[in-house]
Amino acid sequence: MAKLQTFERLSLNQITTGNWNLREAVDGCVRQEIPWIALWRHRVEELGLSESKRLIKDAGLQVSSLCRGGMFPAETALERQKRVDDNKRAIVEAAELGTNTLVLVSGPAPDKNISEARKMVAEGIEQIVPFAEDHGITLGVEALHPMYAAERSVIVTLNEANTIAEQYSPNQVGVVVDVFHVWWDPDLYRQIARAKGRIIGFHVSDWIVPTPDLLMGRGMMGDGVIDINRIRTAVEETGYNGPIEVEIFNETIWNRPGDEVLMEMKERYIKHV
Repeated sequence: MAKLQTFERLSLNQITTGNWNLREAVDGCVRQEIPWIALWRHRVEELGLSESKRLIKDAGLQVSSLCRGGMFPAETALERQKRVDDNKRAIVEAAELGTNTLVLVSGPAPDKNISEARKMVAEGIEQIVPFAEDHGITLGVEALHPMYAAERSVIVTLNEANTIAEQYSPNQVGVVVDVFHVWWDPDLYRQIARAKGRIIGFHVSDWIVPTPDLLMGRGMMGDGVIDINRIRTAVEETGYNGPIEVEIFNETIWNRPGDEVLMEMKERYIKHV
């Protein structure tokens, strides 16, 4: 399995430098010669959409994705419609920022009926697909690790993500493969192969043992048990050759000097991805 030798596909997912605002993250990418950045909506909102767009363009960076849309399930039809409307705003933001990928984190069930919540996810996506297509945006369904089913996403396997995506053309709906969320799945490699032509995002980090925190416990590549290189190879065998986002939720990493984190990120990317 080949190792990556250059950084032309490397993307800083903003959450990896969680204490940096967008301007600081952009400046850090420029200093460390990281060509891609993945944006979070709350950081874009802080600076404003127009200023964020200008800042990124002036820096010469490319935007690999915008996070996040989704969060479709809700108790009432009115609240579900509000979430659909917010997804449409996210689509407009993604288009303005110059990415063609909006990452969807599906959302938890509003009650104990997880099956019904999964139907709400499918219905929410169906409602926004035409709007996304009109704006040149592909929706990326991201399966989250099952430990997040009660709080963040009722879509917990790549099989589920594939099943949703296959209802649409690949330019309308694809899947995002995040190693932290899918590495454990005994059906992983079959599902990656099934996603051929539909993978529109690839995220890397590592699973630390013991896991220090369910949300904030991701590790830098090489610090855990995930065979990242094998997963990357499988993803690339489907034809995906797009940006590779480093996405790490970890307050210990956030509290380190940002440039130090980016330098280590580059070293680990070459060695372990």
